[in-house]
Amino acid sequence: MYNFEKNIKMTSLTEEDYIKAIYKLYRIKNKPVSTNAIAEVMEIKPSSVTDMIKKLSAKGFLEYEKYKGVSITEKGKKKALQIIRKHRLWEFFLVEKLNFKWDEIHVIAEQLEHIDSDELIDKLEGYLNYPKFDPHGDPIPDKHGNITHHKDFTVFDLEEGKQAVILGLKTDNADLLKFLDTHQIKLQDTLKVLAKNKFDNSVSIEINGKQINFTEKTAKNIYVKTIK
Repeated sequence: MYNFEKNIKMTSLTEEDYIKAIYKLYRIKNKPVSTNAIAEVMEIKPSSVTDMIKKLSAKGFLEYEKYKGVSITEKGKKKALQIIRKHRLWEFFLVEKLNFKWDEIHVIAEQLEHIDSDELIDKLEGYLNYPKFDPHGDPIPDKHGNITHHKDFTVFDLEEGKQAVILGLKTDNADLLKFLDTHQIKLQDTLKVLAKNKFDNSVSIEINGKQINFTEKTAKNIYVKTIK
């Protein structure tokens, strides 16, 4: 039986970036992903993707069938969750202990997530008192790889007049985070949908006593839970 706590076979930084990206794509689509989709996320040429896919398939992290796409194996999922766990714990540490802003931490955590020490990460988690979510509201996998993802329900999905609580963000894009900071919007804030504009799909909301307009893209990137 696979032991998640033990280090998975040594991988390079680039290999880990691929595994994490493919895991996220595969989880969203729930079907094999194309090399073009991977190339777009990784911001590289599709030809370069194919070479890496073959390499990671040989190591057992992926399954690749020409013209049908790439699937992630159980071993690949465990490796991806291990990387994501480290990334999100480091983000929590950077905000809560070093007072970084939430739009400043992603790039730093991208570097720290490659530190290969289970003991360090276990002690970091204990030092932080076992947080369940990172500063962007993303769930942190436990040491066994268990994770409960947000339901894919966003501000855009709310009907007019509905109230909801902000749970997290689909993306840690710095521009989105700065926009939310500008309007003093944070996790656990309550909002109400005032109107939905059919022309451009923008959403007018009330939050913290103010009226703000969200573009369609902004509204689709904020996870919420409705208030009964």
